[in-house]
Amino acid sequence: MSKRNRKIELLAPAGNFEKLEIAIHYGADAVYLAGKEFSLRNFSGNFTLDELHKAVKFARNCSVKTYVACNIYSRNPEQKAIKDYLKALSEISPDAVIIADPGILMEASKIIPQIPLHLSTQANTTNYKTVMFWEKFGIKRINVARELSLKEIKEIVSRSSIEIEAFVHGSMCISYSGRCLLSAFMTNRSSNLGECSHPCRWNYAVMEEKRPGQYYPIAENKNGTYIFNSRDLCMIEHIPEIIESGLSSIKIEGRMKGINYVASAVKVYREAIDSYYENPDGFKIQKYWIDELNNISHRGYCTGFYFGDPEQISPNFEYNLNSGLLFVGKIIETSGPQNVNIDVRNKVFKGDAVEVLTIKGPSRKDEIIQIIDQNGESVSFAQPGSRVTIFLNSDYLPNDLIRRACDDSKNE
Repeated sequence: MSKRNRKIELLAPAGNFEKLEIAIHYGADAVYLAGKEFSLRNFSGNFTLDELHKAVKFARNCSVKTYVACNIYSRNPEQKAIKDYLKALSEISPDAVIIADPGILMEASKIIPQIPLHLSTQANTTNYKTVMFWEKFGIKRINVARELSLKEIKEIVSRSSIEIEAFVHGSMCISYSGRCLLSAFMTNRSSNLGECSHPCRWNYAVMEEKRPGQYYPIAENKNGTYIFNSRDLCMIEHIPEIIESGLSSIKIEGRMKGINYVASAVKVYREAIDSYYENPDGFKIQKYWIDELNNISHRGYCTGFYFGDPEQISPNFEYNLNSGLLFVGKIIETSGPQNVNIDVRNKVFKGDAVEVLTIKGPSRKDEIIQIIDQNGESVSFAQPGSRVTIFLNSDYLPNDLIRRACDDSKNE
């Protein structure tokens, strides 16, 4: 089957086991995850070797693929540890390992020849000749540089025989394909070793040398001053063009983000992809897809470099924390008709109007009719960190998420 005839894969972030479960629940075809070291998101929680083994087994039982990131640019002292890590991955047997460093590629080719190797966007693949080069060294898939236009990606796909993958949603780095020295310079934490402190998100001002303490804004609003901030990528309104480009996989950024983000992003792109394949000629963007993506924290959306529009890659001056919805809990299990056990993440009250994020369709409006604590007592509210039973007007599934309107007075 050719790349263009195969249904495009939806690849989702899984920063820990809970995010893995959520990504699978809302429809990911594959997830990318990492061990405790050697990936570009060392602070996302990640997995021990034992947890990786369980994660791969769990995903495989759900017919979902797992790709393990080992995509740092390594240093001399790390070589033995990386070799040992690759040997451990041989036993775990994920569906692919994501790399960027040619040295790690060389070791992986010898130690895990049975596991497909994917090339990270960190490798800055910007043309089809480079794809051909990496293919000779055994790479089976390449996540192309984020700086490419859709036109360039289509040509790369048409001139290559291996799988091509691209990011379609999430944070964008102000540096070229994420290869940034700012974090290492300012905080001694290297972004290329998975320790980025995200200084591009900090607030900055100009100070004249002879006027200490007098700060002059660059571009300022009520949230601060921004020089480096890029807006977040969002290609939901261009799913037809993305699919028709011949890409094998589209990737959502966000291993360090919470389950509310993962759920919303995966759900919306899953529905959009399925809708297109069901009826390409009649495909329409659903308003609730846009609304749902606006519900999660973001720094203003753009289409990045895909269409060559300079306005799309200009710095953002707004940060939308959320659209007024507060994530209050995850359904753990059903405990009877119209009642569920939930892990409470933010304070929730009896009588609250809530929305439940289900697998398909717009979020469903409901009401918390009753709250029962672990002692079997009826209570008027539940605190974060607790597990309670709540009664609703409809039935829902484990891993569905519950949200309510933000009300600061309730959170005190």
